[in-house]
Formats: sequence, structure tokens, C-alpha cells
Amino acid sequence: MRKRSSTPDLNQTAHSIVAQATGQVPRVIPESEAEPRKNPAAVALGRLGGLKGGKARAEALSPRQRTAAAKKAAKARWGTESKRKGRGHGST
Repeated sequence: MRKRSSTPDLNQTAHSIVAQATGQVPRVIPESEAEPRKNPAAVALGRLGGLKGGKARAEALSPRQRTAAAKKAAKARWGTESKRKGRGHGST
């Protein structure tokens, strides 16, 4: 059996463009371009979990673990002093 081409035929594409431009065929919006439809109940459940997440995690960690996590985050965001020098971030 012959494999199908992964790219559309240029002649078919050109024909459909001309047909749409001249009004012979109404434009059909592919589902990938259409606005996604979300289930409102699922959106609400996801939001509830997102609102609880950080606070619940912080309560579950010990003070020492929270401090370690904060230091790791600060280091990832700001880096060390030697990395910042010479990057043009207001240093002279």
C-alpha cells in the first residue's frame, strides 16, 4: 500500500483558496484554530486545586525545608554575585 504524503497537495490547496476567495465555498475553520471548548466544571475544579496548592505545600513542609526551598529559588532567580557582574544590569 502506498504511503500518504505528510504535506498537502499544492494544487488542492490552491483550488480551495481560490474557491474561498471567490465565494464558491464557505470558509471552514479547522478545529485546531477554533476556540477550545472547556468544561466549566473541570475548570472550576482545577482552579480550586490551584488555589490550595502553594499554601498546603508550605504547611506540610518544616521551617528548615521552607528555608531551603526559598534559598534554592532565590539562587535560581538571581544567581551568584559573580554571574551578575558585567551583564549590564546597572553595575558599574
